[in-house]
Amino acid sequence: MVKQTSYSYSLTSEQQSLLMDLIRGGNYRPANVPHTKMAVKTPDCGINLYTSGKCLIQGKGAEEFVMYVMEPLVLQQATLGYEDIVKPEEYEDHMGIDESGKGDFFGPLVVVGAFSDSEMVQEMRQMGVRDSKNITSDKKALEMGHDLRKLLGKRFAVVKIGPQTYNRLYAKMRNVNTMLAWAHARAIENLLDAVPDCPKAISDQFGSKSQVVKSLMKKGRKIELVQRPKAESDIAVAAASVIARELFLRGLYDLGKKYNLEIPKGASAGVRDMAVELVKKEGPEVLLQTVKCHFKTTDAVLSATKHARSDLGAEGQVVSKTKTWTRKKKTARD
Repeated sequence: MVKQTSYSYSLTSEQQSLLMDLIRGGNYRPANVPHTKMAVKTPDCGINLYTSGKCLIQGKGAEEFVMYVMEPLVLQQATLGYEDIVKPEEYEDHMGIDESGKGDFFGPLVVVGAFSDSEMVQEMRQMGVRDSKNITSDKKALEMGHDLRKLLGKRFAVVKIGPQTYNRLYAKMRNVNTMLAWAHARAIENLLDAVPDCPKAISDQFGSKSQVVKSLMKKGRKIELVQRPKAESDIAVAAASVIARELFLRGLYDLGKKYNLEIPKGASAGVRDMAVELVKKEGPEVLLQTVKCHFKTTDAVLSATKHARSDLGAEGQVVSKTKTWTRKKKTARD
């Protein structure tokens, strides 16, 4: 079996302190890595503890470091090599559903369903498959997504909603979770064409489970639908998240190529500035073809270019609303 050479962990403050104490007392060579609290090298691996609390362990000796140092002395739990005991359900036939692009102003929303069984779990682990949010390199996400699609063959399904279609659907549905429920249901239905006997679908808990159930058609209503927090810990969901990220990045690249721009991810001030530049060049209607117009960033872009939402037509009029959930005393955007 091929050894895994990269591991990523989000450490608590206590775990970070334990790791730093161990490193200070050991025979490790310091390394200069930006944005780290501590970075060291051994002859076989590098250990980087970032200011965010993320710990990245990479190299041919990463597995040994995790097994003999990280798990017993820092994490204080053993899972490496025992996944079949700790999470036996992961070896059962099931599909994972996840999405990418939901929080990005530019580009598509991509929802993917990926099938997994006991044989593929082993292969995915050897590939180092993990939640795409823990893959900080776009190049790595692109490569892993491509390799996963090759591994899965026909056993994955993609629902890619480009900006123009996204804006039309949002104008009709007026809620991101409603759109996600519809897209998750379509991914499940489409994947069932390739794996009709798949008994279970797992996804993150983004809204009411009943929304997805209502959107399922005859085939999909026979499947057990499981929504749970941190669903990306399931390897099929993680695989879906990686493929979705890969295809989102490719969609963003294609968009940039069309308009001769290097379009950034996210919804930062830099993203807004890029949209302002694009509107000045192409006119306000270009937003309907490139961005998710319900984002409030759209209003900032239109204001900066002396335009208004009326210039976008009916499909650009709907704005995200902030709802107040009194029971949990917090706010959430549609």
